[in-house]
Amino acid sequence: DDAISAEAGGEGRTRVWLHIADVAAHVPEGSLVDREARRRATSVYAPGAVEPMLPHALSSDACSLMPGADRSAVTVELELHGALVARAAFYRSLIRSDERLDYGRVDRIFAGRESAAEPWRASLRAAREAAAELQRKREQSGALVVDSEEPEFSFDEHGNVTDIYGRVQTESHRLIEHLMIAANEAVAGLLAQLGVPCLYRVHERPEPERIERLADQLASLEVPTPPLPENMSSTQAAELVGAISKRVDEHVRRTGRGRIALSSLVLRSLKQAYYSPTNLGHAGLHSATYCHFTSPIRRYPDLVCHRALLSAVGGREREPRAGELVELGAWTSAREREAVIIERDSDDIARCFALEHVLYEGGFEQVFAGEITGLIP
Repeated sequence: DDAISAEAGGEGRTRVWLHIADVAAHVPEGSLVDREARRRATSVYAPGAVEPMLPHALSSDACSLMPGADRSAVTVELELHGALVARAAFYRSLIRSDERLDYGRVDRIFAGRESAAEPWRASLRAAREAAAELQRKREQSGALVVDSEEPEFSFDEHGNVTDIYGRVQTESHRLIEHLMIAANEAVAGLLAQLGVPCLYRVHERPEPERIERLADQLASLEVPTPPLPENMSSTQAAELVGAISKRVDEHVRRTGRGRIALSSLVLRSLKQAYYSPTNLGHAGLHSATYCHFTSPIRRYPDLVCHRALLSAVGGREREPRAGELVELGAWTSAREREAVIIERDSDDIARCFALEHVLYEGGFEQVFAGEITGLIP
């Protein structure tokens, strides 16, 4: 549901266009499809399957920015001077994508194992440079550094799990991530400035006591952490957890172990992010104003932000009703948490079937390497 364009300028300047599928054009507010999307609130992903928020006719076709096809989009145009957003523009657009690039192919291009083609070669290079600048800025600001590893499952023709491998975050993933974060910040900033009601993505600052406990736990595991002040404020806690996450990442890269367990410790010390009409900032990203805008096919809060943005820039959409957003924020946050539980449980079930197959084929005397990620009574 997203496409990017980029154009390099002189003296470290880059113009980036982030095109997001115009779901609002296909899903009128209050329609039957909208009411069902609101009820679902999010797409739910399981190994080999997805229960989409929107019908397949929209999610896989009309709202899919397929190459060579004209598609309606909402575009965020950013003029970057290094990592500074010097100008932002927002408008409805009609785009035709040149190429569908997957993460593996882009990583091969970045590694020099595959060539980029025209007309998108220069655009990809410019986007790469812009994303690198944004990443450097965020790392310097103390944003959270957590590289998760998500399981990917392969199935045979009978639906049996044949292989599991970890999907790690690569440069191509980070390129999209940093550009999308910039778009989300730009949209949220405009809506906050104009006072247009919307759902912000809120991540409150952590409690100092939990960061102190995190530092103690890491110290007991011989992971270096920065010194902590005696009377830590919530602002200092937010600053320190970013620095701690960076130390953890460096430790994992140096030792080659502990990513799952140590990243889990860091995440458990944080408050849970949620949707709210009140802007309280996003501590994990060190962003004063943040919303979810870039995935309206699979998240209802993004569709709300699309309607809010389009109402503000003359896009012929009605701005969200402020009085409904508190309840809607609580509902979509709860549905998101339920979806995460379903997704984790389904991953565990698929792992069990895979383990059963491995033990059946190789016998029960096999030895496996493991990593302790937590202790419970």
